Amino acid sequence: MAEVQTGFNAAYKTLQANAEKLRKQDDLDIDSLVPIVEESAKAYGICKERIAAVRAALQEHLKEGSPEQEDAADIPL
Repeated sequence: MAEVQTGFNAAYKTLQANAEKLRKQDDLDIDSLVPIVEESAKAYGICKERIAAVRAALQEHLKEGSPEQEDAADIPL
């Protein structure tokens, strides 16, 4: 198996590729399953960490009472 890249996009592509490999297998090859699962677990962890970091950054940026949010509340929709 290829080394999982550290960026979200590369890790997400790894997950997509591995899912497609598993979908296309006519006969389940147990010997190839373990490395695919291990690679996918690493890729999933990277994606999960990046999503958590974005959520944390957004929460920090959008805290209630922040000047940016108060200014945005004055903009008519």
